[in-house]
Amino acid sequence: MKVAITGATGFVGSRLVERLHQEGHSIKVLTRQREKGQRLFPASAFPRVEVIAYSPLTTGDWQAAIAGCDGVVNLAGEPISERWTPAHKQAILESRQVGTEKLVEAIAKADPKPTVLVSASAVGYYGTSETARFDETSQPVETDFLSQVCQAWEAAAEPVQSLGVRLAIVRVGIVLGMGGAIARMITPFKLYAGGPIGSGRQWFSWIHREDLVSLLSKALTDAQMQGVYNATAPQPVRMNELCQALGEAMNRPSWLPVPDFVIEALLGDGAKVVLEGQQVLPKRTQATGFQYQYPQVKAALKDIVSPL
Repeated sequence: MKVAITGATGFVGSRLVERLHQEGHSIKVLTRQREKGQRLFPASAFPRVEVIAYSPLTTGDWQAAIAGCDGVVNLAGEPISERWTPAHKQAILESRQVGTEKLVEAIAKADPKPTVLVSASAVGYYGTSETARFDETSQPVETDFLSQVCQAWEAAAEPVQSLGVRLAIVRVGIVLGMGGAIARMITPFKLYAGGPIGSGRQWFSWIHREDLVSLLSKALTDAQMQGVYNATAPQPVRMNELCQALGEAMNRPSWLPVPDFVIEALLGDGAKVVLEGQQVLPKRTQATGFQYQYPQVKAALKDIVSPL
């Protein structure tokens, strides 16, 4: 296949490019940082990768890159793990909603058109809860900021279906790998100061980066995959269980909790996601026959920290 990918220089996107290239596909990397893209994917090592500068919030020449692609993967979006100032909240929303609208606009102009759009969303769609269980049929929470963002993000992708393009929306949980959330947690564990965040009772719906990349690849190539799929492992855990497993994997104690006020001081409103959590189950994902390489958190963390 020839695949265009937004967010291709990020934690997940860069690994997806590597995997697809290994499998023999050609990739167009759409990035705001062309030099970074060329550094990550040098032509000598990635002869089938083309790095294209794009401005995700505006109509432009970059949109012509979509023509002739068989598939598009949309992973772009401002990080949510920073303090939620009003300006950053606006950037979180616009990068996803407007960025997806411009990508759909490019697909509409393309001749020939791709056959599939795989568009990311997030489990934030469901809101937070210590007691509820969510799956792909669960309804969103109208008053929750991240839920509103996810709803707008998904709605921006939906018009491609009227163009005859198959749409798979992948609601991503917390991605575990050498980077992202775990990278922030490893340092205190190294210093023997690791432990659960907040009460430790909140649910943590996670997925190993390799499994997420496999699911994105499957969504690209499996013509039967259409609609919404949760990208979470089948066994979510509570925060204290996650931290205990991380401590065991690193041979470190996991007894020193991080108080709520510390996270709130760092993240402001964004602390709600970490402190309240949610239990999200991948029912439709499993129904496709998708096989997880890391269904259990202990094996996932052991794989991630073993090189340390």
